[in-house]
Amino acid sequence: MDDQKLPPDRMRASDADRDACAERLARGLQEGRLDLAEYQERLGLAMRAKVMGDLWPLTADLPEPPAVPEPAAEIPPAPGARAGQPEWRDRLEPWRGLAAISVILIGIWGVTSIIAAEPLLFWPMIPIGFMFLFTLAGAIAGTPTDRPGGDSRGP
Repeated sequence: MDDQKLPPDRMRASDADRDACAERLARGLQEGRLDLAEYQERLGLAMRAKVMGDLWPLTADLPEPPAVPEPAAEIPPAPGARAGQPEWRDRLEPWRGLAAISVILIGIWGVTSIIAAEPLLFWPMIPIGFMFLFTLAGAIAGTPTDRPGGDSRGP
């Protein structure tokens, strides 16, 4: 057998090579660089091509397709942050509920104090205190998926 390499234009064309040529021709048709008759003629030649040298002339007068942008690399977690932990926004969610209910309860206390024409006993401290303790306990314990070896399905 001969040690010389086969010239690139004499290499056999694969289905993927013919498909790539067809896609480039379709882009030329979409951009208005080819009319329908010329596109169909070139497409037929591309589908019957045996070697790469048969494909190259079909797209030689068309511009190179634009480069496909690389997918964005995943942003590494901040130093000190562990993978799989919820972001800080997720951690604030239970506290938002506590704040909203606290505002409502204090508002009710304020309106009733105005109606009574004197400051009443600050009763919202009791439910807000309990809610604070439960929210804090939940924040410390985390969700079942945050715990080592845990998942949200239970035992």
